[in-house]
Amino acid sequence: MAPDGPFGIDPEEFERALREVGIEFRDLLGKAGEYIDRASGSTLASLLGQFVQPERTRPPQPEGETTGETGSGVWVIYSIDDIGEARVEQVFPSELEALRAHRDNTDERRRVRFLPYGVPATALDPP
Repeated sequence: MAPDGPFGIDPEEFERALREVGIEFRDLLGKAGEYIDRASGSTLASLLGQFVQPERTRPPQPEGETTGETGSGVWVIYSIDDIGEARVEQVFPSELEALRAHRDNTDERRRVRFLPYGVPATALDPP
């Protein structure tokens, strides 16, 4: 084998070539940045901004808060009987308490729902 390695390349020569490529690449990026700045009148960031998706517009929020958002109501556990009428079994001040009480439910007709104040329990009846 030659003293320069199996391919005849001296390690110092390899490092020198990489260093020169790095310098040339940096110069090339600098020239490209200057060209973009002159062409568009803005910075390199504006070019990269073309590849970022704009923020999507969101649908407008409803004007007034609903009863469920203000919290003026109760959470109920209710069941639907054979006739199709709802019967309130338990009332809770928060959703978390109602869901904890309903956690081990096995009856398909027993459900949890928010019931605003002033709305009759018949609103829970299925249509």
